[in-house]
Amino acid sequence: MVEPHNKTIELHTENLVLKPLGLKYLETVNEYALDYENTKYMCRLPNMNTEETVEFLKIVDEEWGKDEPAFYEFAVLYHGRQIGAVSVYFEDKIGELGWIINRNFWGKGFATEAAKVVITHFSKQGFRHFIAHCDTENTASRRVMEKLGMTRTGIHGGRKNRSAETESFEYQYELIV
Repeated sequence: MVEPHNKTIELHTENLVLKPLGLKYLETVNEYALDYENTKYMCRLPNMNTEETVEFLKIVDEEWGKDEPAFYEFAVLYHGRQIGAVSVYFEDKIGELGWIINRNFWGKGFATEAAKVVITHFSKQGFRHFIAHCDTENTASRRVMEKLGMTRTGIHGGRKNRSAETESFEYQYELIV
């Protein structure tokens, strides 16, 4: 299997450009990372303050600097403006996908478009198995997974979204390319 280790990965779709996420996108990341409505179904968001966003983006910058990153976080750019992020975390030759789009850009298919190009890129690098999870209440993310051709393979309890007071359930989806 070929390990993906290109620090200069830039991916293009019809509408989007994906570039390495990092500190240079602090302002636009904060637009969604600090927004409860944008993040209510997420386990690690919303961030409580800018310092949390800075710490996360420092980790992302460090990971991009490694010869063989364990994960890739991409900034999703639309007309040159960062509107969200898509990620893939690798463990045991499985890529776990995640995404977030600024709610001002919801409903335009950008999460699907961004995740699709990430799957295509990494499948060419030898990765064939991808998974994703979402809160069972997160209809939009579930739809993205289905549009990507992923199949629901499980439902699990014990999910704790950061902004929630109680645990919820989550779906797991998988794709083998």
